[in-house]
Amino acid sequence: MKKLLLFIILTTIGYMGYAQDKISGTVMNASNDNPLENVHIVNLNQVKGAVSDAKGNFELQAKVNDTLYFSYLGFRSIRVRVTNDWLKYGNVKVKMTELGIALEEVVVKPITLTGYLEIDAKNIPIYENHRYSISGLNTSYEGGENAPGAVSRVLGSLFNPADVLHNIFGKKPKQMRKLRQMKEDDEIRELLRNKFDRQTLMALLQINKVEIDEILRRCNYSKDFMNSANDLQILDAISGCYEEYKVLQRN
Repeated sequence: MKKLLLFIILTTIGYMGYAQDKISGTVMNASNDNPLENVHIVNLNQVKGAVSDAKGNFELQAKVNDTLYFSYLGFRSIRVRVTNDWLKYGNVKVKMTELGIALEEVVVKPITLTGYLEIDAKNIPIYENHRYSISGLNTSYEGGENAPGAVSRVLGSLFNPADVLHNIFGKKPKQMRKLRQMKEDDEIRELLRNKFDRQTLMALLQINKVEIDEILRRCNYSKDFMNSANDLQILDAISGCYEEYKVLQRN
């Protein structure tokens, strides 16, 4: 009888712990209380992600004191701390404020084709960012334009200790663990695939945009890549660079 009672108590405690492992909420527009669909929600502590549905509802793994990061195009990103009341009373309404965006005039310059292949081929812009693979490393390096100095710049960055990586990564081991978790979490990767503003990356890794750009420059990624890549590509680039840096440090 005592064993049965103990089993019931342990099962109940385990169930309660599991039940509190997930929270739910509704994301709304602060100006009119309309639900917001496809809002990206990321648990910055556990590196878990979710997206709100057509009614603004979402469900996400979290515990007390975890910080949730809400981001949505055209709205101000916000951070919300998970409280005991949230776990106790269930669904919470999270309201996001719309941003006022002034659009600048964009001038589109068309490419005029003559019909002559030899002439048109010279007029069409070609982006010559080349990757150089080095034996023993996980991936390749982008050397920029196809110029004689491209390979030497790659080799110079490898054999010259990347102090910026040590300064940024060496002091933040927790963020590097998050980096690995982000690479392995399909939900996070899908969220980052649709982002180009680096905001979620900065929130997760606790580094700023200047540091992100400096890391990519030290790893010989071109300006074209930094300006056009989505956040998932930036994540993979930083991760690959960091792993290669660790290999070089060991050697």
